[in-house]
Order: sequence, then C-alpha cells, then structure tokens
Amino acid sequence: MSSPVASSAFRLDALCGILSGLLIALPALVETFTGETSATSVAFALAPAFAVPLLTGLHRRQGPVGGRFGEIARTVNLIGLGLFGGAAYAANLVLFHFDDKVVEETLTGPTVPVLLGSAAVFAVGCALFGTAMIRARVFPRVPSWGYAVVLPLFAFLTGLADSVFTSALHLVVGVVLLWLSGALWRTTQDAGSRTVPRRAAV
Repeated sequence: MSSPVASSAFRLDALCGILSGLLIALPALVETFTGETSATSVAFALAPAFAVPLLTGLHRRQGPVGGRFGEIARTVNLIGLGLFGGAAYAANLVLFHFDDKVVEETLTGPTVPVLLGSAAVFAVGCALFGTAMIRARVFPRVPSWGYAVVLPLFAFLTGLADSVFTSALHLVVGVVLLWLSGALWRTTQDAGSRTVPRRAAV
C-alpha cells in the first residue's frame, strides 16, 4: 500500500505534468488562429520546467518494473529535457523578441550545433523512456507510445516555421503529457496500489 506522503508526491508530480501539458496544448490552439504571440511564447518557454516533476513521478511509479533500462532511460531523458528546455526558454523568451537579422547574427559559431545536439539528446531520451513505459506496462499504451514516438519528432520539427502542422504537433504533445499525468494521478486513488505497481490496461 502506498503511503500518504508518497501519494501526495505523486499527485504533485501529476499536477505539474497537467500544467506542462496545458502550457503546450492551449497556446497551440490559440496559435492556430492568431499565430505566435508573446503570451504563447511565455507558455511554451515554461512548459519544460513542469515536465521534470512529471518525468520523476512516472519513473518512481514504475518502480522496479522499469528495471535497469528504465533507470538509464530516465537519466538520459532528464538530461535531454534540461538541455531542450533551456533551448526552448531562450528561443521563446529571448530570440522571439529579436528581428530576423539579429537572430541570424546570434546563431553563429557553436550555437546551432549545440542546439541540434540538445534536441538529439532530448529525442533519444524520450524514445528510451517511452520504450521503458511500454515495456513496464504500468501506464496506458497509447500515451506511452506517443511519448516514445511523437516527442522525439517534436524535438526536431518544432523549429519549423509556424503552421497548422506545428500547432497540431504541439497539441498532440500536450495531450500525451495530460494523458500520462491523469494516469499518474489515478494511481494515487487506487486503493489496491502496491510497492510493485500493477500493469495498466490499454
């Protein structure tokens, strides 16, 4: 049986995940009609920070079911999320307010290779952790597959020019995070939860 303290921690992690998902999905809906704005850029910049507790909660909830592979996947994903989150923060809160000429002058030297490397680490980490969730079968399969497939694509395609496609991609990512957050929240309400979590249905 999970302790009240553990349940509270899982709920907090789930709430952070819900906030992260909303900060991605809602601005994506707005941008479908308005294009990128200062307000939507702020939301996108903050979203990765709230995804960190979600990732932690998902990993802890899988517990020993995730195994050694899950530990490695979590570590790579955390590093990638930190790098990609920093890049997203800079792009949405700093570069967004520069004109195109200044941006071109800024993205020189090692900047672009480092940004691409950050996206690559994030993509690999999401693919690995998504695979760990699929293997563990603690969380629903659809969002687990979404985490493993959609988020790595998101890492590289999010840099494309704003369009209905990029807005739809943001929306799908937000839905995946909201779904996993909801699944994590529900585990705290399961009176039969144990130290070794039971496997979830699809």
